[in-house]
Amino acid sequence: MKTNIAILGSATTKFGEHWKLSLLDLAHLAADEALQDAELTTEDIDAVFVSNMLSGRLQHQDHLGAAVVAELGIKKPGLKVEGACASGGLAVHTAIQSLLAGTYETVLVIGVEKMTDFEASEISAALMGAGAEEERAAGLTFPGLYALMAKAHMQQYGTTREHMANVAVKNHYHASLNKKAQFPYEVSLEKVLASAKLTDPLTLLDSSPITDGAAALILRKVKQNSPKSNKKTVFITASSVAMDTLRLAERDSFAELAATQVAAKKAFAQAGIEHGDVAIMEVHDCFTIAEIMAMEDLGFCKKGEGGDYILSGETRLGGKRPVNTSGGLKACGHPVGATGVKQIVEIRDQLLGRGGEKQVKGAKVGLTQNVGGIGATVVVHILQL
Repeated sequence: MKTNIAILGSATTKFGEHWKLSLLDLAHLAADEALQDAELTTEDIDAVFVSNMLSGRLQHQDHLGAAVVAELGIKKPGLKVEGACASGGLAVHTAIQSLLAGTYETVLVIGVEKMTDFEASEISAALMGAGAEEERAAGLTFPGLYALMAKAHMQQYGTTREHMANVAVKNHYHASLNKKAQFPYEVSLEKVLASAKLTDPLTLLDSSPITDGAAALILRKVKQNSPKSNKKTVFITASSVAMDTLRLAERDSFAELAATQVAAKKAFAQAGIEHGDVAIMEVHDCFTIAEIMAMEDLGFCKKGEGGDYILSGETRLGGKRPVNTSGGLKACGHPVGATGVKQIVEIRDQLLGRGGEKQVKGAKVGLTQNVGGIGATVVVHILQL
């Protein structure tokens, strides 16, 4: 059954390094712009859902929901939602459930993260809070875990370094058309392949960056028999969550994210659409191998064909089904708590024809995939005009 949740307003800050802005400043900026977009005020908001992963560790603020509503001057409930790098998607899912239950009528979802004030080693250690204790004890980081998945994919399916590097090339091209991207410039295949090795086979340019940023959505449940508006409205028609083991070692396969497969199947059934209906996607390309696996696990190509699917040009602007027109996590940036919300903002803009230079013509259906950790949590949303 479709959720039929209307997106009334949406916004993102620029992603990148915001040394002069605090975590709360970023949240406030995104919220204000989303309210303006919706032509609403804080008085119209019944609750605020804040997605964030690291505020307790980095900003020493564990009571972020209360902090954000105080910052905004909203005397309504403020709830923090955490699901590692899938915090944004999970917050949207939680907000939708509150609307469907009738608890609230109009809600604000804010995804925010402030990361660049800290050393890369501190961020790496903090992010591994989303991993298993045994993997942390073994010295693994997320680049190492995704490198293991990349190796498995290469050995099992013949995926190459060039396949992965082409994901970065495509997403940097898309980001070059996005003024809010952290890295709004193109990179060559040769530059990606020659960039510094993080952990074999992944290089620096196979990896998403450390980022500050915020994104916001205003959601409302559609009332039956409500009068139709002349204003075009984008609806979230499916919101699905699936889980997998926290430990990579316990998986049946290192070369896939089974939770993506489960969440996608549920989302397509909920929205009542087919794969062929989807015109545009924002997927979780924290590392280039992740986008290749996403194409397969979401069902847009057969297992092992993700690299060739991207090489075909189908996922590039001008192709049949562009993926990560924002630049993705790779080039737009990855403020982890904001990413899942930003993905939905990008799809909404595209469906409304507000994509600017990166507009996908005629797009009416879009999909987002937001991943926590190495796929222990996956959230899939489907949006329709």
